Amino acid sequence: MSKFGISLLRRCSLYLGLAATLLFSACDSGAGVALSSAGGSLKILATTSMIGDIAARIAGPHATVESLMGPGVDPHLYKTSESDVRRLENADLILYNGLNLEGKMGEIFEALSRSRRVVAVSKDITAAELRTPPEFKGHHDPHIWFDVKLWSTVVGPIRRELSSLDPAHAADYVKNAETVAQELSSLDAWVESHVAMIPADRRILVTAHDAFGYFGRRYQVEVVALQGISTVAEFSVHDVERLTQRIVERKVPAVFIESSVPRRNIEAVQKACEAKGHKVSIGGELFSDAMGAAGTPEGTYRGMVEHNVRLILQALR
Repeated sequence: MSKFGISLLRRCSLYLGLAATLLFSACDSGAGVALSSAGGSLKILATTSMIGDIAARIAGPHATVESLMGPGVDPHLYKTSESDVRRLENADLILYNGLNLEGKMGEIFEALSRSRRVVAVSKDITAAELRTPPEFKGHHDPHIWFDVKLWSTVVGPIRRELSSLDPAHAADYVKNAETVAQELSSLDAWVESHVAMIPADRRILVTAHDAFGYFGRRYQVEVVALQGISTVAEFSVHDVERLTQRIVERKVPAVFIESSVPRRNIEAVQKACEAKGHKVSIGGELFSDAMGAAGTPEGTYRGMVEHNVRLILQALR
């Protein structure tokens, strides 16, 4: 067995228990990535539905795009299954967020990148544009999709990869990417105008975990969360007390649950506020680390963003 085969075996056995499957796939693959045989179209696998939605819009009819993580899935805690490995192996292009969002999959991406295209869609974003909260120990905040203007940066890497893999349809990818970029610019303006309807002293967004930092920075909203950027770390009684005190002092009218975080986390804060004589309502369920179900308005990036903003506006205005 080659040195590469041994290395790949070790990496994948550690994270998947399926080393043989990945090994044979890697050894049989060429240096480049060809078009899939099924229908002559590219097979694209995105880790999150937010990435998958943008990729599908740019790819149009020339590719099949699937997302690894569905509605309600927390990417911070996601563990790949045997079926996930097969899907990753069969993809011509793997698109992931990066910035440690898919932390448990890092070495899998590294192993697979030897035999297929594996691309972080955040690659064009500069360090100066990223949030680096002190509690995240030097790492960047990965929740870039909540700043719509910043999220539009992912269009470039996706377009370039599609054009490189399928030069025959490069003009279509360029055209589609321009359309998507224009739509994102319009959506960014829509969000900005709607958030501006909330009085400045009431623009305080309380959520289960710190996923909305980019949203707060871009649209001038104070964001306070029970947990940090990653849901891996459990919150403590001190965290509940800290957040409760802030809500009571600021007379915050509503707090929000998230689709990918247990609602009991925020309900604990709600009960603590009531114990201090401040009644705070649940403003609704925000989509944070995953979009809604396919076929629903919230199952698209635009629909997810609009849903969140409308809920926030209704609860805080």
